[in-house]
Amino acid sequence: MKIRRLTALIGLWAAAAALRGYAYELNGWPAFVLQKDESGATVEWQGAGPLVFREPAPGPEPGTAAGLRPFYVRTEQGGVVKTDILYPLFFFRKYPDSYSWSVLQLINGQGTDARPGDGTDLAEKRFDVWPFYFSLKADTPADSYQALFPVAGTLKGRLGFRQVSWVLFPLYVELHMKGTETRYTPFPFIRTYTGAANGFAIWPLFGSTKGPGVSSHFYAAWPLFWNNVVAPGPDAPEGTAPTTQFGLLPLYTRDAGPGLVSENYLWPFFGYTERTAPFRYSERRYLWPFVVQGRGDDHVVDRWAPFYAYSNAKGADSTWVAWPLWHQKTWSDADLGQTKTQFFYFLYWSQDQRSLSRPGLAHAYKRHYWPLLSVWDNGAGSRQVQFPSPLEVFFPDNPDMRLTWSPLFSLYRYDHRPTGETRSSVLWNALTWRRGPDGELREFHLGPLVGMRRLDSGEAWSILGFDIGTKPTDSKPPNRQQ
Repeated sequence: MKIRRLTALIGLWAAAAALRGYAYELNGWPAFVLQKDESGATVEWQGAGPLVFREPAPGPEPGTAAGLRPFYVRTEQGGVVKTDILYPLFFFRKYPDSYSWSVLQLINGQGTDARPGDGTDLAEKRFDVWPFYFSLKADTPADSYQALFPVAGTLKGRLGFRQVSWVLFPLYVELHMKGTETRYTPFPFIRTYTGAANGFAIWPLFGSTKGPGVSSHFYAAWPLFWNNVVAPGPDAPEGTAPTTQFGLLPLYTRDAGPGLVSENYLWPFFGYTERTAPFRYSERRYLWPFVVQGRGDDHVVDRWAPFYAYSNAKGADSTWVAWPLWHQKTWSDADLGQTKTQFFYFLYWSQDQRSLSRPGLAHAYKRHYWPLLSVWDNGAGSRQVQFPSPLEVFFPDNPDMRLTWSPLFSLYRYDHRPTGETRSSVLWNALTWRRGPDGELREFHLGPLVGMRRLDSGEAWSILGFDIGTKPTDSKPPNRQQ
């Protein structure tokens, strides 16, 4: 299994640094702590504890991250420049040919940098102030729009619709989807349907539409009664019968179509489903959702909630015991077998990854013991431990949150590198020690007060910035505090 693949998926937040290994450290805590390579070049540094920093960007791609946590963080990696200000309050992303930015996901902008053909003007600009203002300046004028909610406007290709328009919302609203125009006057009560489907509704009293094709929908006293006919999908063989849907809540509901019958009595408590096409599946429900039994070609359900529940859908297993106390889910992602285990959702959270084609390889994992501890292992010799860790479990796949906020809580940090070398730090590098692959102490620092570095020629000590003891005879720079 490739190290890059494992590292990217397991989310080691300092994987790039861990894969390098450092030669020595200059510790002038709290003013600065520098990590040097064999040539004496600074690879990583921090100042004012974890606040001011420059370090390799997280992830397998080369890059750098720097800033003043948590107020400003800038990352350059793989042709992408990320700028965060009190993330997620504000972020800006510059890609090779586009950009995007956001303020709390409420004020958003994005666009492309080059117009196809001449490379001069922006091909597209989008700007939103949710939920009040929306705009798009596109290459094609017909695709451009501006909308001011609730006054008037039109959105195109947004909110799951081909087009959404309104005037003095809720007095007039128009929705376009799948060839049907639905007009509300006012929303959501008076509805008129034209196009592929035609009809009229006074919600929630009644509604009736015909089309497209043999489809028809009718409801009365919504959601108590409905009677629908649904045309087969576009991929269905010619001559396939439509599906019928009937419901009289809470007494009875029924869906019936080619290869399917599903009925409920005293909805939703008792019912069954029998399916033979396009796959076989049989299910019985008793006091739904508490007791459910289902068997099929690629789906199994055994549920006696809240005590025990098991399901397998297309090879993905999910097991609950004493919901919501314990949950385990297993699935595969290409060549990776994945297992996620949770105790009360976040008090304990674990994800393991292993190679399916090469089971003898070491597995990768991350564990969160909220709010005390987080542990990472990429399966290729890089391991990390952080204490305390109050945020990691809530943002397991968010490297930007991890880079900006996690180091602020890192009173203790442990790194194990693929070379076998380990480094530990306490109080944001106020106290650090490094051990070699043989487990022998190679370097020790108590801020700028006391330092030790073991060389081939002996031990080099520094006290209050002054070197004492054996002087280095190799090519490495001296361990002078500066």
